[in-house]
Amino acid sequence: MSENNLQKILHIDDEADIRQVARLALETVGGFTVESCASGAEALERVKEFDPDLILLDVMMPGLDGPATFRALRELPDLGEVPVIFVTAKAMPSELERFRDMGAAGVIAKPFDPMTLPDQLREIWDEKSG
Repeated sequence: MSENNLQKILHIDDEADIRQVARLALETVGGFTVESCASGAEALERVKEFDPDLILLDVMMPGLDGPATFRALRELPDLGEVPVIFVTAKAMPSELERFRDMGAAGVIAKPFDPMTLPDQLREIWDEKSG
């Protein structure tokens, strides 16, 4: 993991258009390197090779949903400390609290503003690593 420097983001979302918008915003506006995965299973296969600084994870996905993917990622060696930010359309206070209790670094509501997404991630990153 880079020392206090957010560069590589693993984005996991089952919707291709959301992956495309997020990647464009994070790479173009944020200057990040982004690896996109369409499912939790795909992310688990690719995460070690990509070695992300931060993981952006959709909550509602078929198969392995966000919380299940989160738990599986936490069991992988060297990935237990990588901050995970959930992205959800159901950003209700009880849900937000549940994700934080699981150990999520933060939660971003869908639909998100692509132009402010890089700053939102940096803010959460700075809170976690500061």
